Amino acid sequence: MDRLDDFRRVFSLVVAARGDCKNPNIQRAFARVPRHEFIGPGPWHFTEHGSVAASIDPALLYQDVALGLAFERGIPTGLPSLHARAFDACAIGPGQRVVHVGAGAGYYTAILAELVGEQGRVFGYEIDSALAASAARHLEPWPWAKVEQASGTSFGLDGVDVIYVSAGVEQIPARWLGSLRSGARLLCPLIPHGEEGAVLLVHHLGSDTALAAQFLCPARFVPCIGAEDDAGARGRLLAAFRAGTRGAVRSLRRPPEEPDDSAWYAGQGWWLSTRAA
Repeated sequence: MDRLDDFRRVFSLVVAARGDCKNPNIQRAFARVPRHEFIGPGPWHFTEHGSVAASIDPALLYQDVALGLAFERGIPTGLPSLHARAFDACAIGPGQRVVHVGAGAGYYTAILAELVGEQGRVFGYEIDSALAASAARHLEPWPWAKVEQASGTSFGLDGVDVIYVSAGVEQIPARWLGSLRSGARLLCPLIPHGEEGAVLLVHHLGSDTALAAQFLCPARFVPCIGAEDDAGARGRLLAAFRAGTRGAVRSLRRPPEEPDDSAWYAGQGWWLSTRAA
């Protein structure tokens, strides 16, 4: 085992523990995917607005920290343990079909590819052309994972098991909700622009109008282009989070159901309820 392999093994153990992962395949996936190859050569910025590290030793990248991925555009890598927690909650397994919105340079897309295995498929979308091209190069060892340079808000796929979103959403696109079949999951960070929100997990239990939903953990993400809202709705979403009651959310509702006194927040064509699905 060479030096970076050893760092990556320890890193994977820390990430899985901090993410409270029950699925051992998540730790193995983080141990297998070389993070330093996806982030590129140093010097590196710790977080998208942080200072430059004094060293260009790639071992620095095997820490459970977010790094600046496209520093000049304020795009971070994302926190590994947060994604590990989200992967575990989504119950991603071999043979599944996963859509990854906001693939970046492809690092977490590669982790998803490890989790679904060669019999599965990962369809990535990245709107930034430079990052999409970088992801395509990095994902060559995982031919069952592809990244398209496009917005993921209106992808043309049906029959997927998981829609995994790595960007902050204010308005959940109807296309995502309409793509969910019984058993499918949608994970998306619900984030008022520039503020803290939380990661939302939606699970289709057989009804198109009442889906199980819960917030996993607080988070900040860069905005998902095409899933932003107007200032008025953004203010209502921010107020909902600041009320400190997100833990009461139990379901996502769609028409013909209308918001009632259980509504935590109402978007366009969907609303979050404190009633169970």
